[in-house]
Amino acid sequence: MERFVINGGIPLKGTVSISGAKNAAVALIAATILCDEPCILENVPQISDITKCMKIMKDMGADIQLKDKNTVYFDTRNINTVAVPYKLAQTMRASSYFLGTLLGRFHEAFVPMPGGCDLGDRPIDQHIKAFRALGAEWDIVNGSNHLKADSLVGNQIYFDFVTVGATMNAIFAAVKAKGMTVIENAAKEPHIVDVANFLNSMGADIRGAGTDVIKIRGVEYLKGTTYATIPDQIEAGTYMVAAAATKGDVVISNVIPKHLESITAKLRKCGVNVKENDDSVHVWVDAPIQKTTIKTMVHPGFPTDMQPQFTTLLTVAEGTSIVTEDIFSNRFRYVTELRKMGADISVDGNGKVAVVQGIKSLKGAAVSAPDLRAGAALVIAGLAAEGTTVVDHIYYIERGYENIDLKLRELGADIHRVNIPEPELEGVQLSV
Repeated sequence: MERFVINGGIPLKGTVSISGAKNAAVALIAATILCDEPCILENVPQISDITKCMKIMKDMGADIQLKDKNTVYFDTRNINTVAVPYKLAQTMRASSYFLGTLLGRFHEAFVPMPGGCDLGDRPIDQHIKAFRALGAEWDIVNGSNHLKADSLVGNQIYFDFVTVGATMNAIFAAVKAKGMTVIENAAKEPHIVDVANFLNSMGADIRGAGTDVIKIRGVEYLKGTTYATIPDQIEAGTYMVAAAATKGDVVISNVIPKHLESITAKLRKCGVNVKENDDSVHVWVDAPIQKTTIKTMVHPGFPTDMQPQFTTLLTVAEGTSIVTEDIFSNRFRYVTELRKMGADISVDGNGKVAVVQGIKSLKGAAVSAPDLRAGAALVIAGLAAEGTTVVDHIYYIERGYENIDLKLRELGADIHRVNIPEPELEGVQLSV
């Protein structure tokens, strides 16, 4: 097992380039199953969730080749099974996208219940609602979701609440269905738009992505294409907050500033300077960090995936801040770890509201990442803290951040990856 060792208190300075978006790339890779010809994806991040996605598809018969470290060739014409490998699927939430793509192409899918970070209940009932509306039958067979349809026919789909995963799966299942599908109360995240643009570049007819009503007219054939993944707004936001927490001066390049508006607005509320350019943002601090309130919401509101990082910043702000988590029920597990570093945070009994009393400085400590974004938050805490911080379970962080330690070192951070000697692992139960 590996860990990060961070000697904190060094302001980050310089320029960092943002990789392709994790949440878009995992969906784009699954979407290649729908393509009737080979296609190429560019700006694909080198992270463990991407590796798992590609391993799943290779095991199913796809031909996948790396053209360079961030460009991948996909030929899914020889996929020979509709069953997704059980163990790999259970390690990542995005495996649920194979439900929509396999159903859309083969009219059948066997996909285990998705895994990923333990952030609370994440049911797939809205996914099933969409599939049934298009004519599929659903059942659980040997622990896997089984979908089957004689044919898929366009229909009206209304989601009971906004859900990114179900919106994505409805698009996948509808893109080759007969006739028109209308998705109402659809999610509006940038990666929804990215996937729709990717499919449209193949010849799909998808309109309205990025709004709450998406209309899809089914097509019979999708041609090959070359397409570049959008930059990762959450990775960008993480480096923006890291710059602020260390009182640094950083240019975050290869971004779409509009995707960062909710993060930028909150940083400015805290007294952080943010200058937007065409494809970069410049973040610097020349005054004490100020308190604020945060409430996570669906896009275009403040993203839940930025809540742990921003809460970490607020631990060293002046005054008392309130953070309300309205998306996931188990998001505040990292608070216990921040308290080890001296943070003054209390969470209500329902796990929805945190009260953060700012302190002068965090202190280095040994902490453990409970999930992907919490792991990034603990790295930020270590960068800002006095002394040495050790972050364990960094495999969570590597699910969503490409070369995070290298990128931070290029900004001047004292962060190193070390291996834990095997004797220290004896008797320890590991899980992903």
